[in-house]
Amino acid sequence: MNIINKQPVSALGYGFIGKEFIPKGKDEYYLRNKQHRTNANYRPLTNIEINLLKANDNSAGDWSQILVSDAFDASLVKRCSFFGLVRIGKLEPFYHEFNDLSMPVGLYDSTIISCDFGDNVVVDNVNFMSHYIVGNEVMLVNINELVASNHAKFGNGVLKDGESEAVRIWLEVCNENGGRSILPFNGMLAADAWLWSKFRDDEKLLQQFKDFTDKKFDTHRGYYGKVGDRTVIKNCKIIKDTWIGSDAYLKGANKIKNVTISSSPDAKTQIGEGCELVNGIIGFGCRIFYGVKAVRFFLGSNSQLKYGARLINSFLSENSTISCCEVLNSLIFPAHEQHHNNSFLCAATVMGQSNMAAGATIGSNHNSRGADGEIVAGRGFWPGLCVSLKHNSKFASFTIIAKGDFSYELNIPLPFSLIANDVSNNRLTVMPAYWFQYNMYAMARNSGKYASRDNRADKSIQLEYDYLAPDSVNEIFEGLNILEEATAQSWAKHFKKKVAAKDLLKKGKQLLEENLDLTKLEITAAHFENSERKTILLKVPEAYKQYKNQIIFYGISSLLHQIEENKIQTWAQLKKMLPKKSARTKWVNLGGQLMPETSLKHLIKNIHSKKINSWDAVHDFYLKENQAYQQHKHEHAFAALLEIANLTPAKFTNKAFLDLLKQSMAIKIEMNAAIFSSRAKDYKNPFRKMVYESEKEMEKVIGKLKDNGFILQQQKETEAYLKNAKKILKAMEAKN
Repeated sequence: MNIINKQPVSALGYGFIGKEFIPKGKDEYYLRNKQHRTNANYRPLTNIEINLLKANDNSAGDWSQILVSDAFDASLVKRCSFFGLVRIGKLEPFYHEFNDLSMPVGLYDSTIISCDFGDNVVVDNVNFMSHYIVGNEVMLVNINELVASNHAKFGNGVLKDGESEAVRIWLEVCNENGGRSILPFNGMLAADAWLWSKFRDDEKLLQQFKDFTDKKFDTHRGYYGKVGDRTVIKNCKIIKDTWIGSDAYLKGANKIKNVTISSSPDAKTQIGEGCELVNGIIGFGCRIFYGVKAVRFFLGSNSQLKYGARLINSFLSENSTISCCEVLNSLIFPAHEQHHNNSFLCAATVMGQSNMAAGATIGSNHNSRGADGEIVAGRGFWPGLCVSLKHNSKFASFTIIAKGDFSYELNIPLPFSLIANDVSNNRLTVMPAYWFQYNMYAMARNSGKYASRDNRADKSIQLEYDYLAPDSVNEIFEGLNILEEATAQSWAKHFKKKVAAKDLLKKGKQLLEENLDLTKLEITAAHFENSERKTILLKVPEAYKQYKNQIIFYGISSLLHQIEENKIQTWAQLKKMLPKKSARTKWVNLGGQLMPETSLKHLIKNIHSKKINSWDAVHDFYLKENQAYQQHKHEHAFAALLEIANLTPAKFTNKAFLDLLKQSMAIKIEMNAAIFSSRAKDYKNPFRKMVYESEKEMEKVIGKLKDNGFILQQQKETEAYLKNAKKILKAMEAKN
């Protein structure tokens, strides 16, 4: 049966913290007073004020425990019941107006237990309000329950004094069996989540992360819930153990429990109708609307959950949107898009700039004896309509997957590829460099789109959105080797030749660079799919050329940027600036921030040695690496350029530079043409045009091709690139 404790009503509002948890020399209000940052001077009520309050149908367990500021107007408090210590700031005869809500300042028709109020608040029909600190000009209207418990943790994965480990909240990201669980905390970054979930064999590192989290928060019981200045909450049912920043707007939520809601004047967070949010952290500037269900979750700044989205045991990073879909046990890096009710994402690490199409099912992982499957996808992951993938699978950056059911596990190491299940021929097909050949418009547009949508209030950490960056370029190099080896093996098989394993790369490179007719070869790849059927690589010579061109463009673009930034006029100046030694290094994607692998190892070493001993120190390391990012990226780009051109720093002469610069100009022209042609297809395809009665109707609906803003922008950028390159060519040729 339910155990209902009976206590004298005079005790209501007191004893919030058990005596055993109050430090010596402190009272039960010591944490409340620390939290309640105000310059207000409170005084007891006068007899006249008490009589007026009673006349307005107010009651109090003890009127002496109601403290007010000098500018308190007792006539603005009606039909309220007060218990415990209550402190009230200014109440003046104004009304507040927010959107279509207009309400008079004051406290009306509410039960209030041990709370503090700032100046000129609106509290109307709050049925049960307990242990909250409310800022200035806050509006609280039609709320069933607004309470805080003495062990409130506001969504952070910590324990309070006297609690057992069993009640600690973990996020079971990446894997359904909990083997990669992390502790959420306010201020957590995707990089923190990835590090914690990734290095599971490093017990010392994992223990340090847990210690960092515990040290970040006070374990004492007795912290009050908080509602920041100018926050508006209306028509909500249950809000419990929730910390709410300033300028937030909550309307019609069903339940919000054990949650931090970060909000500020510059990054306001809004939560709308029918939402149920339990055990979570919500970043600045977020939007959560219309029946969202989120449990054990982390939502990064400037992200959105809408239209019945379900986010469970998952970390969703900054600048992301999930509408309608269901996401479980996943770690998702910044700039993720998922919009369709039948899209499902489960047990995955998705490294950002991703897009889930309608019907995509990235969650069929129960193909073994346990719920321990995972999917890992690099930046730019794009599973198409009705794609169904089997765990475990892994994908290189910017993989697009054509509609289909993929019955076998996949390991696709070729970046910028199109993957298709060729059912009629019972084979898997992979087209490397697909984006560069057939959809350059989307490839180029997405980089700018993600950057323009990055509305984080704090951009101290640079998120990499360019499709050509150290991580993807390193994958291109791996892709070149795969294409060389596969081509050599297929050539040897077709012509019944023998090529030693050590000579495969050399032979493949020769075949691909000599522009031979390889159309008769069936080029296959091994270990891309966990099956006995073939994996066919399509348009390999074209992909090989595109891969090499993109590396050249990446390297030369970096040099042009440095020439412009450092105002370099001569080859001698440029040569002096370039590294004397060069080696392409490994990089990692740390939650959207790219970092050399050596830096990551240095970070882990310093955590082991306790030189880095807190999350703040870890974040300082990220900031330091971020400041060095452009220089490290330039060094990587130069090393990549030398490697693709088969040069050493000593052999990188003025002539070699100018030759590569000319190549980059031709590549830029090709890229611009590809951007235009890939979009022009939409205007020429008869199946696209058939829904319009005339070309004029089509142009009214989708706009004129010649007026396409992105194409015009790319044309200007191409012209600027060529103009700058020609200027450098002229200067370098004339002065050397």
